[in-house]
Amino acid sequence: MAMLDVKNLSISFGGLKAVDDFSITIEKGQLYGLIGPNGAGKTTIFNLLTGVYKPDGGRILLDGKDITGHKAIQINQAGIARTFQNIRLFKELSVLDNVKVGLHNHHKYSTLSGILRLPSYYKVEKEMDERAMELLKVFDLDKEFDYKASNLPYGKQRKLEIARALATEPKLLLLDEPAAGMNPTETAELLSCINTIRDTFHVAILLIEHDMSLVMRVCERIQVINFGQTIAA
Repeated sequence: MAMLDVKNLSISFGGLKAVDDFSITIEKGQLYGLIGPNGAGKTTIFNLLTGVYKPDGGRILLDGKDITGHKAIQINQAGIARTFQNIRLFKELSVLDNVKVGLHNHHKYSTLSGILRLPSYYKVEKEMDERAMELLKVFDLDKEFDYKASNLPYGKQRKLEIARALATEPKLLLLDEPAAGMNPTETAELLSCINTIRDTFHVAILLIEHDMSLVMRVCERIQVINFGQTIAA
């Protein structure tokens, strides 16, 4: 059984068919590229897969479970995480706290424990600090754990966004143009980072990217869309 099985996904905005009968199958641990010109519907597909939009038709199965039309938080808890074209960090929070935001799916304490600072609060906070530092070390961000996220250079902000997504312990990671705005050195580091993610965390990755050299070097399969339809795979 495929890890992700998308069949005949469609959505329209007014009279525009943004995604038309889109299907894709991704296996566990696979690196998959989704490419096409601007306006082809790539990010709309990501928004459908992550619950930002509800499809007009089709279905989305994750490990055999139908998650079609579920809310974004439910889909994230089921095992799909993403990054965005435009970096969306909590820029006034520290690097460490940005990652800890993603950990709250799996590390919880009651509101009362948090208010009263009960032992359970300190226990969970310690566990989250340790896990967040482990993730930051993978991306070579542990030395900047106490920096404001806004003070990191652009390439490291990208890495931090990926680390936060991985903190939710996804089965599938969606990367929306991760190399956008990067210089060649940062892109080379991202290439190594993507391979490390797959090998270390054993997650499948679906990648939207316009840098074709990056796509060709990391992706095992590539699907091409235009006007919301698959034209090659």
